[in-house]
Amino acid sequence: MGDYWTTGRDTSSTTTGGARALTAGILMVSWVALLWLLEGIDVMTGHALDTYGISPREIAELRDVVPAAFLHSGWEHVASNSVPLLVLGFIAALGGLRRFAAVVATIIVISGVGVWLTAPAYTVTLGASGVVFGLLGYLLVRGFVDRRPWDVLIGIGVAVVYGSLLWGVLPTDSGVSWQGHLFGLAGGVAAAFFFRRPPGPRDNLVTV
Repeated sequence: MGDYWTTGRDTSSTTTGGARALTAGILMVSWVALLWLLEGIDVMTGHALDTYGISPREIAELRDVVPAAFLHSGWEHVASNSVPLLVLGFIAALGGLRRFAAVVATIIVISGVGVWLTAPAYTVTLGASGVVFGLLGYLLVRGFVDRRPWDVLIGIGVAVVYGSLLWGVLPTDSGVSWQGHLFGLAGGVAAAFFFRRPPGPRDNLVTV
């Protein structure tokens, strides 16, 4: 009788992947919708929500590190962040919602505290761009940190499409928080190391 081999690959992986993609899509669409809703509320209230932006080096302002990441200074601002947040967030969330939540929380804290420490006096910083840069940094290095070839390829693809955003960490525009971009990027890279996972197990081969 001839030899044959089978793999121990879980045949439910396709279904699981589809469910993850659906969940990640719903999450990110809901997140972006929330940003637009908050901006609408801000406009209708005479920009009352802008007070939740980060004013540097005031102790009381540390409580605004989280809400500042969900607020924007106008429709153009929220529009500029929506597509990259949707795309990068979706890709990152495919790796699991718990890990994604931990990564985003790390980015928000590092980006926000970095802004609080280094932004110019008498400024107010808000916006999701710190998260965008954080997710960019996370996806760029995740595959190398986890030693997963597929994630390395994803990171290369992300670099091709969104790599030009990295210029945003330079102080080229006085009206843009390069500090938020820089510390967001650093937060994403740090999160890749904080929440690294071992390489996936190889398929088990059984020969008969």
